[in-house]
Amino acid sequence: MTTDVNTEIDRTQRMDTKAMNWSPSPSGTVWRKRVHHSGPEEAGQVTSVVRYAPQATFPAHDHPDGEEIFVLEGVFSDEHGDWPTGSYLLHPEGFRHAPFSTPGCLLLVKLRQYPGRDRRQLRCRVDQLPWVPSAPPGIEHKCLYRQPGFRDETWLERWAPGTAIHGRHFPDGAECFVLEGALVDEEGRLEEGAWLRLPMDSRYHAHSPKGCTLYLKTGGLHYLQH
Repeated sequence: MTTDVNTEIDRTQRMDTKAMNWSPSPSGTVWRKRVHHSGPEEAGQVTSVVRYAPQATFPAHDHPDGEEIFVLEGVFSDEHGDWPTGSYLLHPEGFRHAPFSTPGCLLLVKLRQYPGRDRRQLRCRVDQLPWVPSAPPGIEHKCLYRQPGFRDETWLERWAPGTAIHGRHFPDGAECFVLEGALVDEEGRLEEGAWLRLPMDSRYHAHSPKGCTLYLKTGGLHYLQH
């Protein structure tokens, strides 16, 4: 069975995950909201917000084409360690684990979008990384993932109140998830929990009246099925 969601990569896509309903996963204690899905129901490429209930467990499984996790709330765990709010994990192709959460957690998860066994495995607390000034003025960033030989890059941005951008160019497209605050663009307001994907060669106009923190990824469109 295939249930495609937002597979048209040549169009701007946006979803308010807080307004979406939760759908069950094969584990009765793990729930999800899919903003992108392509392929078989439980074996396709997917980007989703995932909720682990307290004491939730998920059976041991492999990760063909890798997995990326950003911990939005709570503590995510597996046999390799415990990762609290603000943790970033990149598991390369072939990684295997049995995840669980004792207190429960909320995650941003991307599956089967990181091909290549040469990718590095990363696990870090982003609060331990420094904010670095960026262009344009008013924006700082923290690099989460960049590796020679792969086209995708992932980072966080923090916008000061009143920051605006005009025609920011994303030649390889971009994906954005609002972690805190709100972003306002030509289509409306993107609050905490909003997901946005821009096609290749996009020019983006936006401002943040009260400031915001964003998860950003570029180059990922090169690895999506469509």
